[in-house]
Amino acid sequence: MVKKQDALYATALDEIIDFRFDERVVDVFPDMIQRSVPGYATMISSIGVLAAKYAQANSHCYDLGCSLGAVSLAMRQRIRQTGCDIIAVDNSQAMIDRGQQLLASDTSTAVPVKMLCANIQDVTLENASIVVLNFTLQFIPLEERLALIKRIYQGLNPDGLLILSEKIAFDEQQRQSFHVDSHHEFKRANGYSDLEVSQKRTALENVLIPETLDCHQQRLKEAGFGFSDLWFQCFNFTSLVAVK
Repeated sequence: MVKKQDALYATALDEIIDFRFDERVVDVFPDMIQRSVPGYATMISSIGVLAAKYAQANSHCYDLGCSLGAVSLAMRQRIRQTGCDIIAVDNSQAMIDRGQQLLASDTSTAVPVKMLCANIQDVTLENASIVVLNFTLQFIPLEERLALIKRIYQGLNPDGLLILSEKIAFDEQQRQSFHVDSHHEFKRANGYSDLEVSQKRTALENVLIPETLDCHQQRLKEAGFGFSDLWFQCFNFTSLVAVK
């Protein structure tokens, strides 16, 4: 499948609507995510490594907010425990449809993957050894985030793993400016113009609500996780692990 270049914000728009994962985004998503999220490929491959270690036999592995299924594919290619399956969930039908096409072309079929179009807050989580929220929680309303993390904790088996990747904010203005500016420079280095950076930022500002690292860690603790740690950071893009 040919990867199309993201040019959604390359020309000046009369009106910038809130960002949504529709057909237009799905068409360019692989290019968009690679050019917009520093360290994305490293995170995906490393999630596969973590899945190989923490997957438990005869359990479910959840990819919540799966988009095109990159995390699901990484887990599928690494997991060796018997009786595991992967449940991938996204509320964009366009993402699910395209993701199913990509899964169909994958030759690693030992671990079955089921893709569901649903809101992740509505999905029953049970007998889980791994749950991944890869840049997903930031799109959930603030007031619903703790309840979701608590449900994940309750659905995890003992020694189960949550992987939480998020764009974060900083309390200190100097740190915030450094990381935001560095991220924008990263996007320019990958071919995005100042116009594209500006218009994309406007489209996301009411949709993607970042929080501080401390806020995420406090929420994990409140949900019941006894251990959590930051395992990846590149500019203001991070990933944490939490073990039940």
